[in-house]
Amino acid sequence: MVKTAARKGKQTKQVLVSELDLTKIDGNGDFPCPTCGVTISPEDESENIYTILQEKVRNDVLEELMIQCNKCSSRIRLTGFPILAMEACMLE
Repeated sequence: MVKTAARKGKQTKQVLVSELDLTKIDGNGDFPCPTCGVTISPEDESENIYTILQEKVRNDVLEELMIQCNKCSSRIRLTGFPILAMEACMLE
């Protein structure tokens, strides 16, 4: 887990950033928030449970996604997309 500090006015707020490798998740891609345990699903496009903060794309392939849990405000860095993309291509 990585902690980063974000300056907000005169206050410094600690933001906890967890990293999750999607290739290590079993099932359909759902996973619990590492901080509060709420279930985060890739099928949920409503952004009621989480918000997408940043996408990192290289050569038209999604490499990394930074999301924020809407329940506890923790940030989660999702990795493993290039490997998942290669596996999907092999299945076609």
